[in-house]
Amino acid sequence: MTFFAPPRRVETEVFTRLPDRFRRPRRTAWSDHNRGGQAVDSFLEGPAFDRQGRLYVTDIPFGRVFRVSPEGEWEQVAEYDGWPNGLKIHKDGRIFITDYKRGIMLLDPDSGSVTPFLETARSEGFKGVNDLFFAANGDLFFTDQGQTGLHDPSGRVYRLEANGRLSCLIGTVPSPNGVVVAPDMGFALVAVTRANQIWRLPLHADGSVTKASVFCHLHGGPSGPDGLALDAEGCLLVAHAGFGTVWRLSPRAEPLERIASCAGWSTTNLAVGGADRRSLFITESETGSILRAELGVPGAPLYSHAD
Repeated sequence: MTFFAPPRRVETEVFTRLPDRFRRPRRTAWSDHNRGGQAVDSFLEGPAFDRQGRLYVTDIPFGRVFRVSPEGEWEQVAEYDGWPNGLKIHKDGRIFITDYKRGIMLLDPDSGSVTPFLETARSEGFKGVNDLFFAANGDLFFTDQGQTGLHDPSGRVYRLEANGRLSCLIGTVPSPNGVVVAPDMGFALVAVTRANQIWRLPLHADGSVTKASVFCHLHGGPSGPDGLALDAEGCLLVAHAGFGTVWRLSPRAEPLERIASCAGWSTTNLAVGGADRRSLFITESETGSILRAELGVPGAPLYSHAD
């Protein structure tokens, strides 16, 4: 049964690709368990812009962080013993990384040093943190995915308040991935990769979550929804890994646009940039590329760029 008209198709172009000097395909402990034992030369994730318009991206299997200039030139900022996934920039300039192996880390972009920020939750190790988002008041929301899925629906979503209070909002998610929070902080949306769903978590003043629900179902495929972003009209942008697509969904979950990859199928995450926030940049991890598309509606302002 079809409920909606076909969404408008939006084309992408390759903005830039990881230079060959940074590629040396080989197996790693991460790829053995997450890429079926294949040799990989990179797996790009976590795009985020700083105030100078430079794009940071992570490279999970090799513990690297890169910075890409507005002209598409790459430089390696860090390489360390970790598996960096999500990356977001605080408005004070600190760079936060969700590291699958080590928890939440801080990156010093000048020295390249990566240091622990939050390694455990009440002395318990994380399953494998994945992505993060700063809400309008500076609270940090992050997902703890690990190897959870339909066989093990025990993934978690956490909230770390500015005062240091850590709360587990929900602990029954089969593979929580990307996360965003509404500008009024009334709810969070979470990509649930292995269920091919986006969940909606109402956020109450006392810090609790009740009546968690399915915001939308994706059609399926070899993977599922990954990185998320909001635009200025309250629509949700969803990177659909394994399907080479970013969906734009209305606030009522109607599919309005399909932003199609011009490269591989592994559209893992996304960030909105450009002078007017109308350019969408997408990490495509199969080819190690960053794609670009132009948006009709600007992306929502982020806490990192707030005045």
